[in-house]
Amino acid sequence: MNNQAETQNCDFNTSDLKLKGFKVYEVGKDVSKIPTYNRRDFYKICINTSQSLIHYADRGIQTDGTILFFGNPIIPYSWEIVSSESQGFACVFTEEFLKANDRSETLHESPLFKIGGTPIFNLTTEQKTFIDSLFVKMIEEQQTDYVFKDDLMRNYINLIIHESMKMQPTENFFKPKNASSRITSLFLELLERQFPIETKSEPLTLKTPQDYAQSLAVHVNHLNRSVKEVTGKPTTAHITERIISEAKALLQHTDWSISDIGYSLGFEYPSYFNNYFKRLTGTVPKSLRS
Repeated sequence: MNNQAETQNCDFNTSDLKLKGFKVYEVGKDVSKIPTYNRRDFYKICINTSQSLIHYADRGIQTDGTILFFGNPIIPYSWEIVSSESQGFACVFTEEFLKANDRSETLHESPLFKIGGTPIFNLTTEQKTFIDSLFVKMIEEQQTDYVFKDDLMRNYINLIIHESMKMQPTENFFKPKNASSRITSLFLELLERQFPIETKSEPLTLKTPQDYAQSLAVHVNHLNRSVKEVTGKPTTAHITERIISEAKALLQHTDWSISDIGYSLGFEYPSYFNNYFKRLTGTVPKSLRS
């Protein structure tokens, strides 16, 4: 699926206008129609009223009331609804959609989405009413054939982002009691989010324990200790095994050149990939294609 929104101009037929790169929905209703994005591709903004327990990186927060949450495709999170009732709205979107024709900073650098940021805001009744109204307008608009619908949707999303940047983020995070188990689970989930490699133009970016520690906003020593304590294997072993597994799959099931496969897995030169593969498997990559 192509998640990028096509750049629109004034001379196209409105019947050809297709919704790409985002989906807005009411929480608890019609969620099955969310686009099937690659797990690492989309951002999420969600307003929710309930009693909840949110785990974000190695932190947690208990909520009771209305919150606004910003999720990015790098940091894994889980959301447990504690109360019997939950209501709200959510929007998922790709960076390509939101930043179309926009050369400003990437979303990863935004205060709301950046690594180490605080993505949860407690809302007053007045703030809830206003944010709810924006989501309602977005849901209504995505059903129309308005020619500049994509631009309007970007404006709504950006308005929510800017309204949130004026708010005070929550400071009620706590460290889960079983911190080692939690951070290990997050690491393993984040590791899996990097795969499968689907295109040669988007090479693997997280390759070392330091890369993963930075993405999870923890110290690399804490990550290494936790992973070794819980799994019995070093962080590097998990990363290496997953890279080799993906390399074998690409060698056996694609027609990519060995050079392209090495590049897609984060190796700058083919010789680096060949040496890495041989050191860990005892054979060279091309042997899998014999």
